[in-house]
Formats: sequence, C-alpha cells, structure tokens
Amino acid sequence: MEEQFEQELRENEAGVDTAIKRFMGNKALYRKFLLKFLNDHSYEAIVEHVHGGNYEEAFNSAHTLKGVSANLGLDPICKGASEITELLRGKKPDEVDRAKVGAALEELGRVSDIFRGIIAKYE
Repeated sequence: MEEQFEQELRENEAGVDTAIKRFMGNKALYRKFLLKFLNDHSYEAIVEHVHGGNYEEAFNSAHTLKGVSANLGLDPICKGASEITELLRGKKPDEVDRAKVGAALEELGRVSDIFRGIIAKYE
C-alpha cells in the first residue's frame, strides 16, 4: 500500500495499523476493501431514512456503517455511526432527539466525505 495513502488515513485519525493487523498484515487486501468502501451506501441510506422519519431503518443503516468502518479502521466514521445508533436505539419516532441526530448526521457526513476523498485519490 502506498505510504502516502496510509499517511493521509492516519492524519485523519484512521486506525490503519490495527486494520492492517485485522487483515493479517495483507496491505493489498486492506486496500482492496478500502476501495470497496466507496461503493457502500449506508451513509446515504441513513440520511434518506432520517429525513423520511424511518428511524428503525436509519438505525439499521448506521449499525451497518459502524461495523464496516470499524473493520476498515475508519475510526471517525465508526464513531459517528455509533453515535447515531445510540441516539436511535430503541426509540419511538416521538422520542428521537432530532436536533442531536441531525448534528451527528452532519458530522458523519463531513468525516465520510474526507475518507471517501482520500480513498478515491488512490483508486
């Protein structure tokens, strides 16, 4: 894996070393799965479901994104997705703090854009 690619990920607080260990030291395999992340639409699904008021599906999409990003060491994305899952976990629509969910979703979008931009440069 290109050193610059790894460095950019690290500079944005990705857990690159831990993720590479998870991939048994195989940097090429890790890179392959990072590139596949560009095709993951969980963030867009969260946005769609939150805006549509379908919080159960938003929770499911956030939970999926949390797992995918954790496995790839994309810690800031994982943190944001985790925050959204906790804000929605077990909540009825009238119990959801929409302002907090909106702020968490905005931050998740920001960090998601950062990592998608980095990964896309090395496609």
